[in-house]
Amino acid sequence: MPVYITNTSKFLPNEPVANDDMEQYLGYINNKPSKSKSIVLRNNGIKNRYYALEKGGKPTHTNAEMTALAIKDMYKNNLEQLNEVELLSCGTSSPDQMMPSHGVMTHGWLPEMGPTEVVSPSGVCCAGMHSLKYAYLAIKAGEIKNAIATGSERFSGLLVSEVFEEEAQKLKELTDNPFIAFQKDFLRWMLSDGASAFQLSDEPNKEGLSLSIDWIEGVSYANEMETCMYMGCDKQPDGTIKGFMDYTPEEIKNKSIFSVKQDINLLSDNIVALGGKKIKEIFDKKGIFATEIDHFLPHISSNFFRSKIYDLVEIYGGGIPYEKWFINLYTVGNVGAASVYLMIDELFHSGRLKKGEKILLLVPESSRFSYMYAMLTVC
Repeated sequence: MPVYITNTSKFLPNEPVANDDMEQYLGYINNKPSKSKSIVLRNNGIKNRYYALEKGGKPTHTNAEMTALAIKDMYKNNLEQLNEVELLSCGTSSPDQMMPSHGVMTHGWLPEMGPTEVVSPSGVCCAGMHSLKYAYLAIKAGEIKNAIATGSERFSGLLVSEVFEEEAQKLKELTDNPFIAFQKDFLRWMLSDGASAFQLSDEPNKEGLSLSIDWIEGVSYANEMETCMYMGCDKQPDGTIKGFMDYTPEEIKNKSIFSVKQDINLLSDNIVALGGKKIKEIFDKKGIFATEIDHFLPHISSNFFRSKIYDLVEIYGGGIPYEKWFINLYTVGNVGAASVYLMIDELFHSGRLKKGEKILLLVPESSRFSYMYAMLTVC
């Protein structure tokens, strides 16, 4: 059974926030401007991002609300069509609460939808792709005819100064080794809020373009790799993880257990190399050549990785020239599980796509080194 993306939409909260204005929303730590901010921003290349915050840090939207607003934008001409949706699949790494799930909370913002199946893939950046794959497989198996898949994040609530632990970082360290910037202070100047949604169907659009999902593949290297990016826990000297339930309330606060952290050495040594390993396996298995790809949409967390991924594809896949790349990190920021959705949404509505073109997706996730890949065909 073929599966098609027949429409896409997005919701980006409030107005874009420029680099110079970030601390008006996130606040100052110890009432001082960040010393590392300019260096981190120079490395990641981001010029604008979006926050579900007012200036001063007051929240304006929940994650579930933003996801529902993205979905409603897709059906804005006829909200009654939401009642025909057979599956709602919502991926995120920043749910508004531990329970209930992000998916059912999003469903709660959509009374027009009526009763339906809901699933909530979790994780980090790959969560949005897991959401897409669940919906894709449900239609491909013939169990349903249509679905909505989403990716969304609301990181800003973790980045405001009141809850953000000051990092003991030295300006010289950041200058000498860009990977040092991937600690919490780096994430503070990178992460963004937003949501995006896809409409999936077993039939293509009668008018206009659709995207046929040729295949979606993923891999985890957690069997051989330690945890790299984590939240709600802390990493122990032996490399194991101690979860928040095993800390006292005072320890949770003092140890910044709910801050996002990253093991810099693991990241620098493995994130690109492991992603390339799987690309080679997929290309070999499916008989794919880089020359067949018309648009390459890699999710990158920072412009720092752009050239490294280019070299990786050159080595393992035969090379994809930059003119075939499509990245909007610089204008929307890193929106985690929503990033690949936002790239596809922008490209889908850009007027650049032509029937028959191939689109390759690459989504790496550093949490414990997982990767998702997909191929779409414009039809």
